[in-house]
Amino acid sequence: MVFAAPQLKNALDSLTPGFVVYPSPQGVLINQEIIETLAHQEHVIIICGHYEGIDERFTEKYVDLEISIGDCVLTGGEIPAMLLVDSMSRLVPGVVGKNKAVIEDSFYRGLLDNPNYTRPASWENLDVPEVLLSGNEKEISKWRRREASLRTLTRRPDLISRASIREYLSEKISLALLADDKNLNLSGVFEICEFYKLGRPYVIAHEKTLREELKTSCQGVKILGSFKKLASDSTNALIIKISGGADLNSCHTLEIKRRCLEHEGEIIFVFAGNDSQLDEINGLKCYLHENDINLPLNIKIGIALDRLLGFKN
Repeated sequence: MVFAAPQLKNALDSLTPGFVVYPSPQGVLINQEIIETLAHQEHVIIICGHYEGIDERFTEKYVDLEISIGDCVLTGGEIPAMLLVDSMSRLVPGVVGKNKAVIEDSFYRGLLDNPNYTRPASWENLDVPEVLLSGNEKEISKWRRREASLRTLTRRPDLISRASIREYLSEKISLALLADDKNLNLSGVFEICEFYKLGRPYVIAHEKTLREELKTSCQGVKILGSFKKLASDSTNALIIKISGGADLNSCHTLEIKRRCLEHEGEIIFVFAGNDSQLDEINGLKCYLHENDINLPLNIKIGIALDRLLGFKN
């Protein structure tokens, strides 16, 4: 039982041209990013196979995307088609009453959703967490972000690598930069901090004259004399050193993201001209770029934050 190519082509020709999707066990595994891409298409056509599927020649010539809903085999493509239609529909404005409900769903930013509760407050000796009964919206939001992070780390750690985690982290995230780096552009750094919702950057200046100059010319930065001073002033912070080269002490980006999600205090990303300067301060070392890539520091910072934090409006 294989659908023939000529008849499928006739059916396709009778429709308004669109983006053709074919649910198949041989397709790419469906995820939220694919759903969002499909939801932005003007017209989506779903080809439902049956039994052995459809003629491969039709797939090669006319199918834009072959997708799988999981490592299992169904009788036909009708159930995957229902899944696609339902998941895409949720992203159409007005289908779900509040847009915020969609944003907070599992997978929208890459993480699982937080636990949900309703009345009564106590049921079979199990109680709703007190913070949800407090009426404190700020603390409730903080609890939801923390629980979503913990649930993902416990149940689906594989999701962390592609997740946008900025909204799940502490509000206290900062950059620490070396002022005598020739590539330092503080105006660009301020733009990056604003985009990623970071706090005032720390600027390390070893020379006293340079520190005095910065205090006069740069408002809104925290000026320190050394990385050691940064460490002593930020005893409870998670310090992540962005390294220019890989070594045995470097952490994988996935491990850095996991540590960030687990940490509830301040997070500081440290950038310096070379690794010897980074050795002045204790912290996790993360390798993201080669020393010989001659990019402005602002570009390196943007690349690092995009890989580690991600950001999704």
